[in-house]
Amino acid sequence: MSALERRQSPVEPGQVVAAARRGDESAFGALVESYRPELQLHCYRMLGSFEDSEDLVQETFLRAWRKRRTFQGRSTFRAWLYRIATNACLDALRRRPRETAGHGGDHPLVEIPWLQPYPDRLLEGLAPVEDEPGAEVVDRETIELAFIAAVQLLPPRQRAVLIARDVLGWSGAESATLLEVSVAAANSALQRARATLKRHLPRRRVEWRSDADATDEERALLQRYLEANDRGDAAAMIELLREDALFAMPPKPEWWMGREAIVAGWVEGGFGSPSFGDFRSVATRANGQPAAACYLRRPGEPEYRAFALDVLRVEDGAVTEVIAFDLEPFLDALGLPPTL
Repeated sequence: MSALERRQSPVEPGQVVAAARRGDESAFGALVESYRPELQLHCYRMLGSFEDSEDLVQETFLRAWRKRRTFQGRSTFRAWLYRIATNACLDALRRRPRETAGHGGDHPLVEIPWLQPYPDRLLEGLAPVEDEPGAEVVDRETIELAFIAAVQLLPPRQRAVLIARDVLGWSGAESATLLEVSVAAANSALQRARATLKRHLPRRRVEWRSDADATDEERALLQRYLEANDRGDAAAMIELLREDALFAMPPKPEWWMGREAIVAGWVEGGFGSPSFGDFRSVATRANGQPAAACYLRRPGEPEYRAFALDVLRVEDGAVTEVIAFDLEPFLDALGLPPTL
């Protein structure tokens, strides 16, 4: 039995599955909805886009409904849904081929224009892993932006086999069946995928932490970031960033390297200027990383409006990456209001 099938999962009583197969919409809906959090996360890993992951999990459920009579119970219902979701993602990638800017640059985070954040609130419904010491940490590390961006550099089939093997814990035979190739071909694709990821992932990895497990140092650093942002304090921002920090704003192609250049770019864009407006920031989390939801009040306006979501990567007491996204599309998923 695979790691996927050993997961602690929503109950799959035989009568409920049988009713779903017969066409009981209520039974089927309750059954598949219990898997929504993890299936959406799986689609996000495959596609790198939060919005696409929402669409693809719905497509997965539609396909599962149409194919419900093909489920024979040779695997768990969960494993069956994962296979459908993976193939739905592969089909989406074939229909909408996307080219990265560089394919070989040192920073995939600036090469993936469709990259979007994944709010941590949606991770709360994920089931734990049984009988696999350390597996839960590995799963959670694979939600970091750096991992998601690096995975997007892989060809779709390599991407699928890497996620199946290294994230979901499927066996070589299961992965080969999923892609309808030989075990040798699946293993070859996996080795190529691992080699590519090794080249593109940061040399120093940060262990994924939930908000409750975040270190006091990390929480304090985020608070300092929020306060410096709200003051428009360029000098304080420079102090918070590591000397070789990276800043990017997907889907825009521009990016900055080095703390002085980053903050200079912010100042040039209006940061700290009364004519630009002032910020009010809220602490949140996305991709297992600390994040600042930034609201901007323009001169003469009474309210602070959703502006940007800054997702931070913290290493050794300094901010090493700031990846900024438009905040408004993610307000509901983050549980945040449109104005303050």
